[in-house]
Amino acid sequence: MRQPWTIFAATVLMLIALATSASAHAVTPGDAGYIQEIFGVHVISFIYLGAKHMITGYDHILFLLGVVFFIYHMKDVAIYVSIFAVGHSVTMILGVWYGWGINAYIIDAIIGLSVVYKALDNLGAFQKWFGFQPNTKAATLIFGLFHGTGLASKILDYQIAEDGLLGNLLSFNVGVELGQLLALFVILIVMGYWRRSPNFMRQATVANVIMVLLGLLLTYQQVMGYIGLHAHV
Repeated sequence: MRQPWTIFAATVLMLIALATSASAHAVTPGDAGYIQEIFGVHVISFIYLGAKHMITGYDHILFLLGVVFFIYHMKDVAIYVSIFAVGHSVTMILGVWYGWGINAYIIDAIIGLSVVYKALDNLGAFQKWFGFQPNTKAATLIFGLFHGTGLASKILDYQIAEDGLLGNLLSFNVGVELGQLLALFVILIVMGYWRRSPNFMRQATVANVIMVLLGLLLTYQQVMGYIGLHAHV
């Protein structure tokens, strides 16, 4: 039963490496160039780009992991993941369609805090510190809205063509959801084996503390990036 814990630890190390070498919601130069050059509807291409974004989006994966960490029934998993998907989809599509977004550093810092929040929630910190439990469904929706806004802000930076915009955005969103389902499938398999371990609860505490630290690291990076950007203005 040590294997799931080992997989989790390896995944965390990979996420740390990504977090220290890349920005959340990063768009590769090749993808950015492609987005800027094409016109019209490209369904398959944007589905691929959306799936790629979700699978490589370590901030999304960490938050999704936090959301399902202590959910044992598939019906409840489906409810929470659907809530996150709705929030993510609404602000991504509307944000790009209407051209409103938030500074990428600011929104990514908030997304980092979403990981911190969910890990602290899993640790029961709010009950211990403040004596109340926030509404977990409402929090998942709210942070889903922020995650979608982060993506919209990044897409706006690359000035996607208006020709075929709605079709491409919907295709991108389909890709995001497919990528989310793939990531969720892997997470649930690992969690299913891990939960059978007699040491799961003790290891789960350590895992969520690590997630708090990763979320703080992501937030710190974005705050420093924002300060550095304006220091040179």
